[in-house]
This record gives sequence, C-alpha cells and structure tokens, in this order.
Amino acid sequence: MNKKNSVFIATSIDGYIADKNGGIDWLHSIPNPDNDDIGYLKFSNGIDALVMGRTTFETVLGFEVDWPYNKPVFVLSNKLKKIPFSHQDKAYLVKGTLTEILDQIHEKGYKKLYIDGGTTIRNFLKEDLIDEMILTTIPVLLGGGSSLFTELPNELKFELIGTKTFLNQITQNHYKRKK
Repeated sequence: MNKKNSVFIATSIDGYIADKNGGIDWLHSIPNPDNDDIGYLKFSNGIDALVMGRTTFETVLGFEVDWPYNKPVFVLSNKLKKIPFSHQDKAYLVKGTLTEILDQIHEKGYKKLYIDGGTTIRNFLKEDLIDEMILTTIPVLLGGGSSLFTELPNELKFELIGTKTFLNQITQNHYKRKK
C-alpha cells in the first residue's frame, strides 16, 4: 500500500486558518442550509488515520459535539503527558521526530494519513512530507491571525489536479506534490 500524507483544510482568502483571536467562526460565514460537507466525507473515506497537533486536538475536544472522527487520531505533543481518559481508545499520543512518528504509525498499518493543524502542517511541509493538499478558500479577508503557510527551507512544487466550487462561493483546490 502506498503511503500518503494529505492535508484537507480551509483558509481565508488571505491564507489564515484562524482569526486574530484564534477563532474559526468565519468558516461558517457562507450559508449552508443543506449542510454540504464540502467534500470532507469523500476525503475522510480515503484515509486510515489522522495526525494532529495538541492545539488542534484540544480545540476539537472543546467543540460541543460528539467526537467527530471514526479513525484513529495520533496527537503530536511535547507538553501533553497523556490523552484524556474519555478519548484513550480514540486518540494516541506520539512523540519523536516527524520521520520517527510516521514510522511508528506506518508500523501499525496506517499508511494514508490526514495531517491536520496549522503548526503540524507547517512542520510537515518544512520536511517535505506532504503529498497532497486540498485547500478550501472561504471568501473572507481576516487581515491577520494564524497563517497556514510560513517560510520554508526549500521551494516545494505542487500540481493543481482539480478545482471545485461549493455553495456558489467556496473554492476548493486539490494539489499534488511534484517530485
């Protein structure tokens, strides 16, 4: 089975994934009366597990909804000592370099990974460990906040393999890493 690290994330037009206060309410600024999942279910069906940072994990825990994932979640953290008891069979703490962490996850049989969370995505990009990105653009300018991208040690080339429009407002671009 081929290994693949994928990103599926929404940004503002100016490339932010959270506003200046860390908020993400703007993600729901376009009316979605039929609750279109914007391609998430199809994407989710193609992955084996998720890899996310502590901040993203804690943000998801703070949502007032049931645990939204039906696949294992691997949480990267140097600060977190253990996964809360309520999620011990759903999420697993992993430590080490990204390559070591990927090796640990691959050894458990998970090859197609969803990489989530700003810092985690940026760190994977810095080490050229992202194979594809599905970037969904919400038509809002936040003017600051948490940027998806940052400085990289090397240029990374991606190829656009598809574009979709949802709700006549939201644009989704699917990129594949060119190596």
